[in-house]
Amino acid sequence: MSEFNIKRTRPDLIARVWRTVCKEPVLSILVVALIALQIAHPRPWKSLPGLVDWQTVLTLAGLLILTKAIELSGFLMWAAHRLVHHIHGERTLALLLVALAAGLSTVLTNDVALFAVVPLTLSLHKLAPLPIKRLVIVIALSVNAGSILTPLGNPQNLFLWQTSGVGFPGFVWALLPLCAALMALLGVVTFAMFRAAPLDLSSDVEEHRVDRVLCGVSVLAFAGFVAAADAHHAGPALAVLAVLFLLWRREVVFKIDWLLLLIFVMMFIVLRHAAALPSIHDGIAHLGIGTPVRAYAAGAVLSQAISNVPAAIVLAEFSKDWRALAFGVSVGGFGVAIGSLANLIAVRLSGEKGMWVPFHMVSIPFWIVAALIGWALV
Repeated sequence: MSEFNIKRTRPDLIARVWRTVCKEPVLSILVVALIALQIAHPRPWKSLPGLVDWQTVLTLAGLLILTKAIELSGFLMWAAHRLVHHIHGERTLALLLVALAAGLSTVLTNDVALFAVVPLTLSLHKLAPLPIKRLVIVIALSVNAGSILTPLGNPQNLFLWQTSGVGFPGFVWALLPLCAALMALLGVVTFAMFRAAPLDLSSDVEEHRVDRVLCGVSVLAFAGFVAAADAHHAGPALAVLAVLFLLWRREVVFKIDWLLLLIFVMMFIVLRHAAALPSIHDGIAHLGIGTPVRAYAAGAVLSQAISNVPAAIVLAEFSKDWRALAFGVSVGGFGVAIGSLANLIAVRLSGEKGMWVPFHMVSIPFWIVAALIGWALV
């Protein structure tokens, strides 16, 4: 390639990257926030990758590959085909998906539950016209509510469980009242948001075939990858997955949402950069969160600014009341989308434009009511 072509290619590449960033509101905000942080409180650029929880990013990459493989196998379409013939209305379907997502989130984490339920919902949408935006919103709320119950439900629970020293049954028993109350609230919200209208199955005329080999390998690999990630071996497991599918079904790897991985990396860098600022630490110290109510309120509010996982890590340095912190950061997963990374995943997986406004019209009022419930229980 000539020197002229090289010089011309570089601006073109930069322009394409910039156009991609501008099309993604979340990514644009993160880029601007990082620049502002580096101007106000600069730190070596080489140190920024150290802020990323690479175990989480590698786990996310593996889950994206596996869920894409299951999707391409046709299993989700087949499952959707079977499911809609046993469901007779939108409201029943919405309640079923909410219960399924919440149940999966208690044992497979809220993120993994989304990777299973949102693609299934999109497959159902191909069979029958559904209010897909509302469904994705209540599914996002359900994984945040359901994951409250166990230490395996979400990263902040796992962190607080490990630092608290309490046993698994004790943790579940302590979080059960909040989880039950929020699931009941979500049931009422879901019932009100959806009609009892019958599902229109007139477009369901195709035979839905399943690539059983691809599906079977993907399901087995899914179980193995989750076990490996739980044992903190996501990196080697991801390498095996990537090599397997690149040699066998390369379209699986090529079709995953790579931009979502970039957004996650940027979120870790920006949020942890902000959480480490002396002003934030000093401000929290001056609040005095020694009482359960103050610790709870700090978790519920701070999560709205830096997400609930960083909030749990920051606040644990100032309060040893793990139960109050768990209540606070759990409630903090509602409200603004950044409160929980699961919200970002749900909206991203939906592929729907204009999701942010309707999402916040539901999630913010839900956060207010959830905060009052948590305050009464804490």
